[in-house]
Amino acid sequence: MNWIILVIAGLFEVAFAFCLGKAKETTGSEMYLWYAGFLITITISMGLLIKATQTVPIGTAYAVWTGIGAVGTVIVGILVFKEPATFLRLLFITTLIASIVGLKVVSH
Repeated sequence: MNWIILVIAGLFEVAFAFCLGKAKETTGSEMYLWYAGFLITITISMGLLIKATQTVPIGTAYAVWTGIGAVGTVIVGILVFKEPATFLRLLFITTLIASIVGLKVVSH
């Protein structure tokens, strides 16, 4: 169950990075709403990470959490913020995904 919580925490990490990106693109009260979304999603993400580390080793949990955040943020960057999707970027994202899966496989 804590692995599922860890994945959800990683998805909230993607959400807080998305909020930062949107806040950078806006001004006025809309910008403050995106920053509020950032604060809410980072709080949820950290809370879920804390919960997951009750049974998942901290080193593994942190690596998986940041890996999900990194992969998800790059994907959101490509799809939403029109960042380049070069061969090398996609290759290294693929190796990062393989590493995350590998950590799950070798963790007890």
